[in-house]
Amino acid sequence: MTERIWLPHYPQGVAADIDVEVYPSLVALMEDSFARYAERTAFHFMGRDLAYGELADWSAAFAAYLQSLGLARGDRVAVMMPNVPQYPVAVAAILRAGYVLVNVNPLYTARELEHQLKDSGTKAIVILENFASTLEKCLANTGVAHVVVCAMGDLLGPFKGAVVNWVVRKVKGMVPDFQLPMVVRFNAAVSKGRSCAFTQPPIGPDDVAVLQYTGGTTGVSKGAVLLHRHLVANVLQSEAWNLPALRRIPAGEQPTGVCALPLYHIFAFTISMMLSLRLGGKTILIPNPRDIPAVLKALAPHRIHTFPAVSSLFNALVNHPDFGRVDWSHLTSSVGGGTAVLRGVAEQWLEKTGCAVCEGYGLSETSPSVCCNPADVSAHDGSIGPPLPNTWVKLLDDSGQEVALGQPGEIAVKGPQVMAGYWQRPDETAKVMTADGYMKTGDIGVMDARGFFTIVDRKKDMILVSGFNVFPSELEDLVSELPGVHECACVGVPDVLTGEAVKLVLVKRDPSLTEDAVRGHCRANLTGYKQPKFIEFRTELPKTPVGKILRRALRD
Repeated sequence: MTERIWLPHYPQGVAADIDVEVYPSLVALMEDSFARYAERTAFHFMGRDLAYGELADWSAAFAAYLQSLGLARGDRVAVMMPNVPQYPVAVAAILRAGYVLVNVNPLYTARELEHQLKDSGTKAIVILENFASTLEKCLANTGVAHVVVCAMGDLLGPFKGAVVNWVVRKVKGMVPDFQLPMVVRFNAAVSKGRSCAFTQPPIGPDDVAVLQYTGGTTGVSKGAVLLHRHLVANVLQSEAWNLPALRRIPAGEQPTGVCALPLYHIFAFTISMMLSLRLGGKTILIPNPRDIPAVLKALAPHRIHTFPAVSSLFNALVNHPDFGRVDWSHLTSSVGGGTAVLRGVAEQWLEKTGCAVCEGYGLSETSPSVCCNPADVSAHDGSIGPPLPNTWVKLLDDSGQEVALGQPGEIAVKGPQVMAGYWQRPDETAKVMTADGYMKTGDIGVMDARGFFTIVDRKKDMILVSGFNVFPSELEDLVSELPGVHECACVGVPDVLTGEAVKLVLVKRDPSLTEDAVRGHCRANLTGYKQPKFIEFRTELPKTPVGKILRRALRD
């Protein structure tokens, strides 16, 4: 096993290894917090507080409803929602009832949604009505038998909830018409569940908790199998790592964090939700982080301690004229993840808040956190820091051998947070796992003498847009369906706002093919972050002697 040369550089009080078996499951972790912090606010949304006790009560009722449907233990239940309080209620219910959570991006197209529902074998879905029309287009092609539809104002009380729903539906027109069979409304399901018996099954460390869909390091989207022990371990690792920041919160003050990153993304799921529940913290839910004025208005009344974000969000906030409306002086931790935080953005954030961006690194396959800069960091240095407690990282060359210190190599990770494999894809699992239990990430890094890592490249051709994976082959396959396309290739190009942007290069078969036609086809079939920002027409594409398109030459 590789020597962990980073341990002497850990912050004072952070252990090299911790007990990651404190809880047998995420359910046990949540139940412990429900009991200990029943009166505290767990989530804040649009002026409404949801207490830990209420979260326990609502989720138990919804769990009873799900069990009344006849779902078998281990069945997959999908959740397709932005950051609304029904999300943590549904997640707690699914896990407490013994089912497997399938996180779904609510911005998916029908094509993308159908793949995920079919691949996972999802039996039931909980979905916000804003996205129900997407489900309508593909439901018949899936095995989903039960649909629970939420409205934005479900948990805001009768009067405010009705007003919010009216504005969302009628004023803003955010709910396209839909016709779905077998639909049950969320509040009706919870109400029915209150009259049903809830039997909590025994749930152990090796039970599957979440299927977190990702392209992994290549190819079509596939489900990373995250067991209860993987997620519990990463919550506890993250807690241990953040101790220096947590100690700076005044005694008796409830830790308060912002969740502007989507909860269906593993970064927010583990760090913003599960870690906050473990700490008895309050999480401010932001449903639309693109609406910067609304974000700042929502944050203004609160004393904020923790702010996880991606570079583009830090950038948008710090450059907004209303940034000063929020009192940032209580921040003890600003965590950057998903994609590299730009140095200029980090410097601005530090200057205006007094809290340095602490950049980390992880993947869906690692629950997600692998490395992170020390929580007491005073400046952003562009590295992803050292590995967390209980974690081993090494850098490998193409033959699988460790590279010398200071040399680039593929990052490989070993630890209690690493997935069990890809859902029903042993061949894909075998491609990324080494004989000695390390998972190859597809990212190229360099380690310095302190054991701090820096990402320098990506082994595969994956494009990272605001922390989300875009796989060129998916876009290329889709665009090649257009009759007027002879051939095409997709690459990532640097982008100030999103880290990388998608560039599509095409050779026409039909001279009348237009950029508008290509964009329209992409809009109809791909979610926003996967769509090409730049489209270029050429007479030919660079290729190898055997005819393989050279994406690297296009990037260069």
